[in-house]
Amino acid sequence: MAGDQVLADEPVDAQVLHSDLVYEGRVWDVRSDTVAYGDGQIVRQYVDHPGAAAVVALDEHDRVLLIQQYRHPIRLRDWEVPAGLLDVDGETPLQTAQRELAEEADLVASTWEPLVSVFTTPGGNDEIVHLFLARGLSAASAVHAREDEEADIRIEWMPLADAVAAVFAGRMRNGILTTGVLAASERLRA
Repeated sequence: MAGDQVLADEPVDAQVLHSDLVYEGRVWDVRSDTVAYGDGQIVRQYVDHPGAAAVVALDEHDRVLLIQQYRHPIRLRDWEVPAGLLDVDGETPLQTAQRELAEEADLVASTWEPLVSVFTTPGGNDEIVHLFLARGLSAASAVHAREDEEADIRIEWMPLADAVAAVFAGRMRNGILTTGVLAASERLRA
């Protein structure tokens, strides 16, 4: 807090003078916008992203569900929490999180609560990820077929404190996992 003011991100209604679709992708697009800003104009290219939802699923022993899958841009099989795009019309972020937990880990949860929402890379894309804490886990009624990067997903359960330690040791660097396990740890502590 600065003085009596609570600091928060502020919306800016900058006039977009011109917007070009530079590249139309299968999942997201690249745009180039000319924006009136201050006394001039700026041009910015960015990834136009549909957003995503992610799940920090904790079992009765406070172990977090981690999945590992191949991510081509970083050439790693990184550790993540279940997550997916907000790409189904009419589906809320919570419904997306529920769907992704079932699709990626064949699990459902009896309790859900919002953890935090984050902009992943605000200088390069408009993606927002909504993270949820899921508890009361049980097997889904159906096992989901997986393809592409999801075909060889590896699932592990790790004590939440160990996942936090792995983040600080630099062994797990996925931003959504990092945000999720730190937020869940704080939620449980508080």
